[in-house]
Amino acid sequence: MSLRLRLTLLYAIVTGGVLLVFGATAIFVFNAILVDQIDNTLANAVDLIINGINVGELDELEGNLESVELRSDVYVQIWDLGGTAQTGLRELEGFTDQRPFDPAGLRLETPIYQYVQAGVVYLRVISVPLEQNERRIGTLQVAVSLDVVDAARMELEKTLGVIWIVAILISANVAWLTLGQTLRPLKSITLAAEQINRADDLSRRIPYDGPADEIGSLVDSFNQTLERLEALFTSQQRLLADVSHELRTPLTVIKGNADLMRRMKSLDEESLTSIDQEAGRLSRLVGGLLLLAQAESGKLALVEKPVELDLLVTEVFQEMSVLAGNRIRLHLNEIDQAIVKGDRDRLKQVFINLVANAIQYTPTGGEVFISLEKIKDQARIICRDTGPGIPAEDLPHIFERFYRAEKSRTRGRGAGFGLGLSIANWIVERHGGRIEVNSKEGQGTAFAIWLPVIS
Repeated sequence: MSLRLRLTLLYAIVTGGVLLVFGATAIFVFNAILVDQIDNTLANAVDLIINGINVGELDELEGNLESVELRSDVYVQIWDLGGTAQTGLRELEGFTDQRPFDPAGLRLETPIYQYVQAGVVYLRVISVPLEQNERRIGTLQVAVSLDVVDAARMELEKTLGVIWIVAILISANVAWLTLGQTLRPLKSITLAAEQINRADDLSRRIPYDGPADEIGSLVDSFNQTLERLEALFTSQQRLLADVSHELRTPLTVIKGNADLMRRMKSLDEESLTSIDQEAGRLSRLVGGLLLLAQAESGKLALVEKPVELDLLVTEVFQEMSVLAGNRIRLHLNEIDQAIVKGDRDRLKQVFINLVANAIQYTPTGGEVFISLEKIKDQARIICRDTGPGIPAEDLPHIFERFYRAEKSRTRGRGAGFGLGLSIANWIVERHGGRIEVNSKEGQGTAFAIWLPVIS
């Protein structure tokens, strides 16, 4: 059963239930009003009878009931204490001078209203004790047939029944049409999902021009999910292509040198060195990929302890000075004292990566500057070089993995894989910080790392 049909049935059932309650209430109130009117008629008839006759001894009744002006549907019986009928007004089928309207009412000491049914006759009866000189001498019973009330109630029930059926049909049709219009985007979502599954086309989007309601929010969320899936799928494809490219070169070199030594039937020191270098490149590539995989899966735990950034930056400066040698002038500018909570080894990995990149891409005779400054509750580490800079179109992508893979083909073996900045960005974000980059072609590049300090 479809959602549209289930909701339509639910709406019809709820509407029918509400109308049933309303109809039952209307019938109850209508019946109560009619009965109240009948009771008023009976009370008025009793007053007219008592005031219109002279009650002495019941066997010597003075006055005549015929002289009392009563409605034609009012029936009267007067009984003595022995249960004998003394007189009456208008005979009613099924009731004779041997059968009172309400036998139980003859024994009661107070007036009472009762419903009485004999065969097909349905009555409303009032029994009133008759007294003479404060002495009970008999009972007056006045009855009115409820046929009119029953007929009116049945007509109301029929009318309400017809209204109920018509209302159910109208509400079901309105609900069916309204739900069809409202749930139409869900059908579009289903069709789009089926087409995507059949064609593996994540570029499709669900068109929606309706109101900004829950359905609109669902369509927007679904389209955003498709965008993320498309981006992830594209990233996965590019990752496979980049990994394949990066693996091809070292594997080709290793295989070529191994074939060369096989043909020479001797070990060649230069070939062995080349194999060792390429094996190292492969190890670094696999290590970087493993680190990113652990980071994304949440399995890369950080050992967070207080870290003195000034000591850590000084340590990185000393180690990188050896890498820079005489080719690059490495400067350590102002150093403020700052303590952060984090993983010292991972933070050192970030700083070394940024300084190593600056040294690598700065031409001979250039300069690299490192500084640490405490600004309010943040520590800012800057690594600035005088290299060629990064093109503006590349800046938004430098933290994407393997982004440099295409350019690295022309940069030689030492150009890396484009994983370092991705790893560095992840580590800094896990420490509650951020990395900013400012670069202009021909004027160098500056990376700024912001980390929250602890007091």
